Amino acid sequence: RIMDGIGKKFMEMTKYQFLGKSSQARGLPQPPLEKEFDTSKPPINLPQPDKLKLGNVPLIEVINNRRSIRKYSDTPLSLEELSYLLWCTQGVKKVADKVTFRTVPSAGARHAFETYVLINKVEGVIPGLYRYLALRHKLLELNTEQDIADKIVAGCMRQTFVASSAATFIWVADVARMAWRYGERGYRYLHLDAGHVCQNLYLAAESIGCGACAIAAFDDDFINEVIGIDGVDEFVIYVATVGKKI
Repeated sequence: RIMDGIGKKFMEMTKYQFLGKSSQARGLPQPPLEKEFDTSKPPINLPQPDKLKLGNVPLIEVINNRRSIRKYSDTPLSLEELSYLLWCTQGVKKVADKVTFRTVPSAGARHAFETYVLINKVEGVIPGLYRYLALRHKLLELNTEQDIADKIVAGCMRQTFVASSAATFIWVADVARMAWRYGERGYRYLHLDAGHVCQNLYLAAESIGCGACAIAAFDDDFINEVIGIDGVDEFVIYVATVGKKI
């Protein structure tokens, strides 16, 4: 029999009958569509989505060939390929009425994720930790210290392919953006949305001759600290590596 533990309690207490009025229902202001960032450092321009000439493999072939891959070649991603993967997983197609419409589904179009990327091998980009500015389709440098990859590996339970990938995507949940509309039940939707995003990475990677591998085994407190978030209002929810196939 399944234990009567915290998982079961979570599912019970996030049922609709236990929810109070959401912040939206109470007329409270909506959180920003994107986390603030340091504007003193100019971000890296990425090739624009409408200029990308990638991913022309039939969808049925992409789905059939998709699988988790943990070993990658030393061939780096091009900046165009990184741009393609970022846009396919969190790209903004339209902003209207304080809502973003993106390349993935999200409960109530809340899109409560920020994408961080550990770049190991991307042409023209210094290895390090970056953040994707989805509303601008740009890349912001955060940490290029030599040991940052080692710290991310340690945060991912010493799974070394995190550092041998071309890039490792780290999705951070911004709780307020989801909870504003859905309250405590929003925690369920954050985890569902993470699955949508990661599957898009798998399919997009396969369409350009790359492989991906999702990672859910990570030390929450450690990796949140490395990323520079509090682990409460923002927390790492999912990680995935990507790189060229051997």
